[in-house]
Amino acid sequence: MLPFLEHINQMLWGFPVLALLACAHLYYTIRLKFPQKHTFRAIRLSVTPEANQDENNLSGFAALATTLAATLGTGNIIGVSTAIAIGGPGALFWCWVTGILGMATCYAECYLSVLFRAKKKDGSYVGGPMYVLEKGLSCRPLGLIYAACVLLASFGVGCTTQSASITEAVHTLFPLSAHIIGILAAFAAGLVILGGIRSIGTFCTRTVPILGFFYIGCCLYLLFLNREFLLPACRLILDSAFHTRAAAGGFIGSTVLGAARFGVARGLFTNEAGIGTAAIAAAASQTRDPRRQGLVSMTAVFWDTVVMCAVTGLVIITNIQKNPASIQGFSSASLTSAAFTFLPFGGETLLSLSLVAFALTTLIGWCYYGEKAAEYLFGEGSLVSYHLCYIVMIYIGAVLPMDLVWSVTDLINALMVFPSCIALFALRRRVK
Repeated sequence: MLPFLEHINQMLWGFPVLALLACAHLYYTIRLKFPQKHTFRAIRLSVTPEANQDENNLSGFAALATTLAATLGTGNIIGVSTAIAIGGPGALFWCWVTGILGMATCYAECYLSVLFRAKKKDGSYVGGPMYVLEKGLSCRPLGLIYAACVLLASFGVGCTTQSASITEAVHTLFPLSAHIIGILAAFAAGLVILGGIRSIGTFCTRTVPILGFFYIGCCLYLLFLNREFLLPACRLILDSAFHTRAAAGGFIGSTVLGAARFGVARGLFTNEAGIGTAAIAAAASQTRDPRRQGLVSMTAVFWDTVVMCAVTGLVIITNIQKNPASIQGFSSASLTSAAFTFLPFGGETLLSLSLVAFALTTLIGWCYYGEKAAEYLFGEGSLVSYHLCYIVMIYIGAVLPMDLVWSVTDLINALMVFPSCIALFALRRRVK
């Protein structure tokens, strides 16, 4: 099964998905006159309380925190490590470019989601690309296809990838059985999930900022220790992004296409710009102005890829240049762990604990996405069954092979891009 999935992923990520995303990112960056220049204003808006408080919906910051909960973690730590190991240092450049340009696409999809969201009887809002496709394009069948993809992705990207990462991280600390780890992860996530959207929003707003700043602080300290290798690392990244390189200095050989493929794929996995999932959380915000929520949600891509993926990648590359022997015995997904061993206060343990915490928040954030997809497909009566299936899948993911998990994740991400981009291009004139 694994070789077949890899073959499909190579076809999809070789040109179709890369072309779609490149066109969407570039088009909206130019059409909206580089909305990235409003990043600091958007950050200020994200922490500014809104005038209209609504208990039935999330605040703009809670919607942002839910988005970050679903994206921060595995992609930043394991995904970047894998991309650099397989695609070479140049993969970090393409991952970073994907984040910069993807901010414009994230703004557009969240703007459309707020514009075409639906209001339920209890006053709460629901939305996302499925509602945009149905109400904006009058194409419910395409909305159903997208919702089905989100539902599958919640079990794949949301459950299996994260619980498999938890298993791997815990194994570095304790020799526990994968079955026990899966049961504990399912129980911990289930406590929050069964509390509903308010419980999810509260959990995310309280935990995500603390986890994010703690991890960034550790990375900045490592970069300070490796400061004399920062400029050589930047030169190596740029050189590898545009030139084929032979294996040298602790890096495997890489090609330009390989660097672009793995850099963009991992960049998309970690920030999900172009997939449309951030728009599902944005639609649940109490904000009436789609422009404001578009700007606030856009900062998720900035924090996730432009900041966290960049510092993670630089930590990995500077460590390999400074201590090439340190990566011996580490897998392609563990290069970050090799770098964190040089922290003077139990770095590898701190990284493992951070990864477990990030993965738990991602489990919870993605549960909300899948919940809204299940509600769109089967109605509110399906939510109890969905929650139970989701919790069971957390356990199943803990015992699955990691290579298979990543391959399935890449495939589902690719499939979600197509209906999302159809809405983005067809409704491009509605985005202000």
